[in-house]
Amino acid sequence: MDASELQPILQFLQERVPFGSLEGDALSRCCHALTIGYYSKASGFVPLDPANPQLYIVRSGAFEVRDKNGELLDRLGEGDYFGFPSLLSGEDASNRVAILEDGLVYHLPPDMFDFLRQESREFDRFFNRAFAKRLRHQGRFKAKELTTTSRVSTLMSHSPLTIDMKASVAEASRLMRSSRVSSVLVIDNNKLVGILTDKDLRNRVLAENLDGSLPVHQAMTTTPVSIESNSLVFEAMLLMSEHNIHHLPVVDNGVTTGVVTSTDILRGQSSQPLLLIGEIERQQDLQSLIQVSKQIPLLLQNLISADARAEEIGRVLTSVTDALTRRLIVLNQQILGEAPMAFCWLAFGSQGRQDQAACSDQDNGLLLAHEPDEAAQGYFEALSHAVCKGLDECGYIYCPGDIMAQNPKWRMSLDKWKQVFDKWVNTPEPKALMHASIFFDMRSVYGPQTLFDGLQDAVLSNTKGNDIFLAGLTSNSLTSSPPLGFFRKFVLERDGSEVKGIDLKHKGNALINDIARVYALSAGIKEVNTAKRIRALMDQSIINRKDALNLADAHEFIAHMRLSNQGYQYTQSLPVTNYLMPQNLSSLVRHQLRDAFKVVHDGQVGLKLKMMRSY
Repeated sequence: MDASELQPILQFLQERVPFGSLEGDALSRCCHALTIGYYSKASGFVPLDPANPQLYIVRSGAFEVRDKNGELLDRLGEGDYFGFPSLLSGEDASNRVAILEDGLVYHLPPDMFDFLRQESREFDRFFNRAFAKRLRHQGRFKAKELTTTSRVSTLMSHSPLTIDMKASVAEASRLMRSSRVSSVLVIDNNKLVGILTDKDLRNRVLAENLDGSLPVHQAMTTTPVSIESNSLVFEAMLLMSEHNIHHLPVVDNGVTTGVVTSTDILRGQSSQPLLLIGEIERQQDLQSLIQVSKQIPLLLQNLISADARAEEIGRVLTSVTDALTRRLIVLNQQILGEAPMAFCWLAFGSQGRQDQAACSDQDNGLLLAHEPDEAAQGYFEALSHAVCKGLDECGYIYCPGDIMAQNPKWRMSLDKWKQVFDKWVNTPEPKALMHASIFFDMRSVYGPQTLFDGLQDAVLSNTKGNDIFLAGLTSNSLTSSPPLGFFRKFVLERDGSEVKGIDLKHKGNALINDIARVYALSAGIKEVNTAKRIRALMDQSIINRKDALNLADAHEFIAHMRLSNQGYQYTQSLPVTNYLMPQNLSSLVRHQLRDAFKVVHDGQVGLKLKMMRSY
């Protein structure tokens, strides 16, 4: 290729991580080594030659990477890469690359790939991290139990009980009794020297007929088996089994940071989604439900540690919320008696969309089959207050905006609900629409589906193709924008002098929720989950495939960043928020986050052009 042909390739690579980090000479040699391939959608799959592994750089088109079982591992578009796992591992490619759209792909030969890895630490690190991420993604489908894929840090006690080795066993026993624990770590000059357990007290003190003045160091287990906090829970289980013990001190870099017990692991196992939901359904009173609900933060930590997709985590957490809600309804009906008419408990907002995370509050309402008389009003008032109060005590705080079934304003008959939605849709007011947007993400948690369908069908028949309403909803969704300023720098939220960080929820995922909602309502699509809405919009060609996949990927990436950050905040005993500090991110992740926010910005621009062209 001559210089004129190389220039656009050079410019394209300079704008891509990690090629942009290469020195000029290395980048020039790279461009000369490239070959170009054209892949037609009609071919089905990219022909990967085991004898000739290459790095494939997508210049245009769209592709999907799937494993041998057909599970989706990655979606690729302009500037993405595939083929690197074989180059790094030396193993034949086991995945298949499906061609979704005709595309041009640059091929980088293996000797040049190895040369660039040696030349640039950033280049080498980028593809090693990408490979590790791909392996984690594949591992998600193989993990059968969350407890075997999560980390010890998610289960351990972060404030372990300690005692000086010279103290008496009587003092240790009183300390263990008052703290309601079965072990205490023994310290000498701030160093872990042993562990004293109930078993030690029984076998080495009581069985030997010794009194309580015996020094702890004469009864303790010396040089106890320990584990690091980032070890897998599976490894902790193996150690306990091999050494026939039930307590493991957690030691990081010589410092004792916690203790994990067999009880902690059993509690972790009970925090698996299906087991937890089953436990919820067996409870017979509110206090028992409150105790069970305390396992939900641990469930979230297990899901994050297992590297589950944000979409999967949202569905799992919402399923638990739904189960709690239904159980509270059933238990309170046992007290109040049978309902005087059919009703649906409605979930709005994040519960409606099935994308709940930490810090979820309540957004709910009650749909009644017909207008209630005075007795029925009293029944549903008592039921809704009891259920909302129960949810609050289980950790789902009352809605600050009072959008709850206990508020008579959101406890109505089918006809009244239709009238409310009709007013929002056919005589839209900007302020009213802004507060009403979450009501369009509604789902029935309890009650006859036919009753709910009657409401949803009426709403969608009103919104479909309603230009004035859709323009108003779009205008409201554009009052906020992604946190990118000049030169694509992040714009941080501030609270007075305090820097709070990047608001991943309201300046990221919520904006994508808004985009998907407007398009879905314009087309009469019944899905309310954002990822499912985007897929339906793509299937109906309302959004083109490339834009839809970009939007879905941005939604998943930002949500994953939000959950990972909340997981970090939780393990560090920090307030759990939606704010992320960019200085805590690598340059690569900052780059990816900026790209995700750019997708959101482009999505808003596209929405404005389509829905507000006449206004």
